[in-house]
Amino acid sequence: MRSPSGVYVPLADIVSVQKRTGFSTIRRENGVQLISVTGSVSEDDPARAADVMDQIETVILPRIEAMYGVQTTMAGLTEQSDNFLNDARDGLILCLVGIFLTLAWIFSSWTRPLVVMAIIPFGLVGTIYGHYLWDVPISIFTVVGLIGMVGIIINDSIVLVTTIDEYAQERGLIPAIIDGTADRLRPVMLTTLTTVLGLAPLLYEGSSQAQFLKPTVITLVYGLAFGMVLVLMMVPALMAMQADVAKQTKAVWRAMTRVRRSGLVGYASVFGVLGIVGLFAATIGAQGLSGAPLVSVNGTTGLFGTAVVFMGATVVLLAWLYAMFALLMRLIKK
Repeated sequence: MRSPSGVYVPLADIVSVQKRTGFSTIRRENGVQLISVTGSVSEDDPARAADVMDQIETVILPRIEAMYGVQTTMAGLTEQSDNFLNDARDGLILCLVGIFLTLAWIFSSWTRPLVVMAIIPFGLVGTIYGHYLWDVPISIFTVVGLIGMVGIIINDSIVLVTTIDEYAQERGLIPAIIDGTADRLRPVMLTTLTTVLGLAPLLYEGSSQAQFLKPTVITLVYGLAFGMVLVLMMVPALMAMQADVAKQTKAVWRAMTRVRRSGLVGYASVFGVLGIVGLFAATIGAQGLSGAPLVSVNGTTGLFGTAVVFMGATVVLLAWLYAMFALLMRLIKK
């Protein structure tokens, strides 16, 4: 081979030749040839490892698919993580359904369990803040802690709601909420502090075994600590809101069942309920059945976007009905 200087040299002087056995088998699955590319990401820097995985999934693999016309899938630990998250999601749904049915049986109501369980999402506030404070990324063990926190944080809510219901039988709802919250302050605080202080030493454990459990401990400690404060603030407010909504619901039901005696208010209630049901069927109902809503704004898709469209359309519908029937009542009086 001719070198850049113009001199011919033996090929063996400028290249190295190695011998190896060729492919003995070709892996196929469902008639598709498979090529496995394996590797591992260093876990000494979790944030950088997360960035590397994000770059692989969002940049590198899509570029390879576009250039060579192949299909790619993430396997190994990533596949195991996805399977675990799917199983954890199913387990969380079953857990919430079981809690709801149990509370509905105890309280003999389908709406009171919603007030008790409404505190569960607020536990995420403490969880996210705790992970940020300790600079620990949210991981699989965080999900395990969230599932455990659901069963613990709801105990404080049950104790508070039960006490308020007992007091409401002898006095008004608002005085019962005030007295019940004041009386349950110490039991709720002691229940939470015993759990939080018992788990707190694990936050400062430096062994490698404890590092795996640290996201779970952070979830429980900070989720329960914030949850205690939010239980004492949110649950009483939600119970008062539930009472107000129940009064309005009964008024609408009476107006709908006695349209002639209710006059324009009855007709407004009928049109409002029918309109809301129609909007729900055209948005969230259609999204759940066919995957695409019949009514959308700027091509909005997805369950969250469809729910936002439904709520916005409901507000507009109710405002329009209120203005129209208020104008009619004023004209009739004149």
